[in-house]
Amino acid sequence: MEKEDDMSKFIKKHKYEIGISPDELLFIGNKKIDNILLRLIDFDATNMEEISIEDVKDVLKYQDKDSVTWLNIDGLHNKEVMLEIAKGFHLDKVILSDVMNTGGRPKLEEHANSLFISIKMIQIDKDTNEFNVENLTLILTKSVLISFQEKKGDVFEPIRERIRNQKKRIRNSGTDYLAFSLLDIVIDNYIYATSVLGDKIEKLEDSLFKDPPKGVIDCINQYKQQLNFLRRNIKPAQDMILSLVKVESDLIADSTQIHLNELLANISLANDYSESYREILSDQLNIYHTTMSSKLNDTMKFLTIFSVVFIPLTFIAGIYGTNFDFIPELHYKYSYFIMWGVMLIMAIGMLIYFKLKKWL
Repeated sequence: MEKEDDMSKFIKKHKYEIGISPDELLFIGNKKIDNILLRLIDFDATNMEEISIEDVKDVLKYQDKDSVTWLNIDGLHNKEVMLEIAKGFHLDKVILSDVMNTGGRPKLEEHANSLFISIKMIQIDKDTNEFNVENLTLILTKSVLISFQEKKGDVFEPIRERIRNQKKRIRNSGTDYLAFSLLDIVIDNYIYATSVLGDKIEKLEDSLFKDPPKGVIDCINQYKQQLNFLRRNIKPAQDMILSLVKVESDLIADSTQIHLNELLANISLANDYSESYREILSDQLNIYHTTMSSKLNDTMKFLTIFSVVFIPLTFIAGIYGTNFDFIPELHYKYSYFIMWGVMLIMAIGMLIYFKLKKWL
């Protein structure tokens, strides 16, 4: 189940957001970390430097180097840090305003000296098995990639390990390939989250054909809500990746284009999975209602046959239960046994008739 603090069914706009300037640096979202963390990795084919920094000014010197610099910022609520980034990297304040809005739709924007990329990250909490949702923003420049996360996490640790272990492809490529690597992890998590939910959906199918447990309809509705939540994030991300594939920018090398096509193929796969499971859930809901309707019909059939058999028996018993002194068979020695015989013959005869008609 997705956490309520991390998602909503529809986009929400607060009253204080109405009428503010597009370049107003206003944090919009849930504060998930108290102190902003700035981590920097600078590398080329032979050298690497990994440090934590206190001031954005310490990063500015890396802009003029021939190496690739990755600045990761955990926490989006510090207005002063955003102003320093805008000034130091010559970025429009509108870009940083979008960074601070965690509820924004995934999008790609091309600017004079940078590319702005935003996307939703989805992870499954190992302890609670819930969806954790976080907004990821990338600002791609020629020599520096700035990534913004809402909180510190280890989702990109495999990328850091590849850099530390001197993997040739990432160490010999530019900021565009680094950006691709980050997005690739995000999209892989889309596929993983969808497959985990899909396994739960598929396990429901066997129980639906036999004797559906009482809580199965609640499970179907819960899975349907979770799947709709995934689809609401995957579809806009797919549109953004498609725009990224089509963009013509000097910041993206031709050698990276093939990898962007891989991204598009992977997120299309995630979207196809979500669509397939949506149809499966719809079919399961129909199967559940059909199964319950069939069980209800069987119950009504039994009750109807039960009533049909006992109505004439009740009629006969009712006649002999009347309070009259003069009933022809009342004082006959074998009246009681004759009545039971007639009743049994009628009951058995009707059951045989129902069987021949295939009503039983």
